[in-house]
Amino acid sequence: MDASEVIDLRIVFRKVWDRKMLFVKVWVITFIVACVFILPQPRTYQTSLTLAPEMGGQSAGGSLLSIASSFGIDIGGQQSADAFYPELYPDLMSTNEFLVDLLYVPVQSIDNEIDTTYLVYMTKMQQKNPLSLPYRWVKKQILTVVGEAPKPINVERRINPRRLTKEEDGLVNKLRDNILCDVDVKTSVITITVKDQDPLICVTIADSARLSLQRFITEYRTSKARVDMDYYKHLLDSAKIEYDASLRAYSNFCDSHQNVILQAYASERDELENEMQTRLSAYNAMQTQYQVAKAKVQERTPAFTLLKAATVPVKASSPKRMIFVAAMLFLSTVVTVFILLRKELGGQLFATQED
Repeated sequence: MDASEVIDLRIVFRKVWDRKMLFVKVWVITFIVACVFILPQPRTYQTSLTLAPEMGGQSAGGSLLSIASSFGIDIGGQQSADAFYPELYPDLMSTNEFLVDLLYVPVQSIDNEIDTTYLVYMTKMQQKNPLSLPYRWVKKQILTVVGEAPKPINVERRINPRRLTKEEDGLVNKLRDNILCDVDVKTSVITITVKDQDPLICVTIADSARLSLQRFITEYRTSKARVDMDYYKHLLDSAKIEYDASLRAYSNFCDSHQNVILQAYASERDELENEMQTRLSAYNAMQTQYQVAKAKVQERTPAFTLLKAATVPVKASSPKRMIFVAAMLFLSTVVTVFILLRKELGGQLFATQED
């Protein structure tokens, strides 16, 4: 290798050391600018919970499979006949209907200064970096000039998830980024992660998202059984009305013909009694069917095992202030070294190309 192609690190270190005061000035300025930029940035907190749902269509060994999946173990044989399988849960939680429902959850901040709905909190109480105020003001003026000025969200009106305004769509997209759901394809364990500026509100929304997901899964799994139960309840009510009517007719006839011994009256009495007994049998049969349907609903209701509950985070998850400042100091050092040695490095590069 030619000597002109070798960079003498001693020369580089000597040149850098000779300008050490320049580096001190760059570091001080970079540190101040980085702190001024990152310190006003609102801090966000993150919490997560894990949930193990009971799989549909399990046999006698389903309990063992569910317990094994709770510990992250896949022993096979775990199948579901449901069309709505766990891998679709993240898609459900990202829908407008699911996210809009969460906007009306009551929330309270950890310092008890905020006690309102999540919609009001997200639209009117979010902290913003004051350094971005000039940018936001200029953007608002430009949108006003072009006739696209943002309109405030009406918190008194129920948001229609199927017909969102531009501002409502932006809010729902923000929720979609802050509320995440992940499902382990092997064990079907659900992990719900929520980010927010207040640690207590973060936990509240995580629990609310879990309850909403459980409610949707339960309603889906029991939908057919609940339809059957409502059907048998209707038949039971009808059978009860018919039985009561036949019982009153039989009782009235017997009361009004106590001393009558004619065979015609006896035959009519027996006919009314037989009809009453038939209505009673039908009523008892419908009552049995209704109880079976109620038991079927309970059987189809899935059980959920909360493996890890959402806890109030102690430390903020972002921004990473120390990491950001350290990264800016490193970047400023690299840029400064490159500027100081650009002539030497450029001259050596040109010399190498000529050779």
